[in-house]
Amino acid sequence: MNIKLFDSELKVMDVLWREGDSTAKHISDVLKESTGWNINTTYTLIKRCIQKGAIKRSEPNFVCHALIPKEKVQEAETNELIDRIFDGSVDKLFASLLSRRNLSSQQIEKLKAIVDELE
Repeated sequence: MNIKLFDSELKVMDVLWREGDSTAKHISDVLKESTGWNINTTYTLIKRCIQKGAIKRSEPNFVCHALIPKEKVQEAETNELIDRIFDGSVDKLFASLLSRRNLSSQQIEKLKAIVDELE
């Protein structure tokens, strides 16, 4: 995926990922409540997402449909983080995450299971 979405655009996408196809007005209403954005701000962000190929618009009622799944965006963002901050090293990322958190034994077991599945 070569689409780079900014945090504000991800907020628009998140509404679509959570709720499915929605009108621009509905997205605006949701984001007004959660962020305080006015309708013009939200419509501008929707248009940017359309231009980037992340959203498709259809009529009637300016219905928006996410063209990229959340998992693809998460994967791309994670790869960018690993490359930019951890010199491309997944090991460094995990070491950093694990050293900064007090993990419960349940969380540790879950992580072990994930690693076991990869082996």
